[in-house]
Amino acid sequence: MRTSRLRARLTAAVTAILLVGAGCTTSSGTSTTGPSTTAPSTDSASSADASSGGGASLDRLTPIVRDLLDDMSVPGAVVLVDTGEQRYLEAFGTRSLDGGAPVETGDHFRIGSITKTMTGTALLQLVAEGQVALDDPVADYLPDVPGGDRITITDLLDMRSGLDSYTTEVSFNRVLDEDPTRVWEPRELAALGTALPPVGDPGTTFLYSNTNTVLAGLIVEEVSGTDLGTRLRETLFDPLDLAGTRFPAITDNSLTDPHPQGYLYGTNVSTIESAALPEPELAQARAGTLLPNDVTDMNPSWGWAAGAGISTAQDLARWVEALVGGGLLPDELQRTRIDSVVPIDPDNPDSASYGLALARFGPMLGHDGSLPGFQSFLGHDLQTGTTLVVLTTLQFAPDGRAPANEVARLIMASL
Repeated sequence: MRTSRLRARLTAAVTAILLVGAGCTTSSGTSTTGPSTTAPSTDSASSADASSGGGASLDRLTPIVRDLLDDMSVPGAVVLVDTGEQRYLEAFGTRSLDGGAPVETGDHFRIGSITKTMTGTALLQLVAEGQVALDDPVADYLPDVPGGDRITITDLLDMRSGLDSYTTEVSFNRVLDEDPTRVWEPRELAALGTALPPVGDPGTTFLYSNTNTVLAGLIVEEVSGTDLGTRLRETLFDPLDLAGTRFPAITDNSLTDPHPQGYLYGTNVSTIESAALPEPELAQARAGTLLPNDVTDMNPSWGWAAGAGISTAQDLARWVEALVGGGLLPDELQRTRIDSVVPIDPDNPDSASYGLALARFGPMLGHDGSLPGFQSFLGHDLQTGTTLVVLTTLQFAPDGRAPANEVARLIMASL
């Protein structure tokens, strides 16, 4: 089953996500009494250093972030803010719904589509090495892609290939619900996506599609002669000393210890059309009588190059500062990447902006991530040098809000 509504919702969702910082205002919400985050972690690496440097202490963020997490029924979270003068690092809530150990600032989270920035960077490094060109057709590397002679490397990374996302399919999401530990082969995912009717001509139509990044990952493997996980580790994770970051093998559904559990209200199928719970269930969630499902052990191979990564807040801060600030690519190519982040609607300069596996959130460049159990945000402001990372253990709030994005919006407003 396929509907234009699914594609429309996907584009609308990413537009809302990418505009998270544009207005620098918070969404209003009804207070909930679900899983609480009222007690920030007492981990020694938390906000003890938040008051260093000049200006008002970032400790002021703790109560407002805690209240917002409570409002969205988020079981646990880690927030990192680094302004250059001050560094705030705080953990909230507990690792599981039944209480127990508190979340700690060094915990590992699934990072979802933040993985796209890593796959995109790996492909751009091959461009820098002269092994790939941005205007090369995909067919030069993957001859079985329909229309691949007209789709370029740039089109894949800009989300303008015209290829639909396999994740919009109800049948696909049903398998995720019924067989959550199923192993998905990358070429199987590519085949699912490229079998769908195109949504537009290459280079013209923006559609946020996991199919694009899966194809980008396959090209990295084809050109480099090694598997994507090894390539990411050798050219990105090890050079940046991202010891807590990994790209798991497709057969590995484990989450690196220590880690919190990840939760999802409803199912993958039930959240396709809307992430918000139906009104009766929403009332139950607000009353604390309806709890989210533990989906921590779902195999992330379904996202592969587009979403299977695992990391920590500290690693992601280091990652986004290099991703946006430079050092991973030659200066000229880095400028090309930054300049590629343009409004997805050319007739509306205030629309969401995206380019070469990078998004703009108000004043920040970075990306966000969402997959069953977890939602994440990272951004870096080139002008002020401020870095922001938010990791949460709930994919969607009961009312459909994206928790990490909402916290990021609140913090940007406060800063």
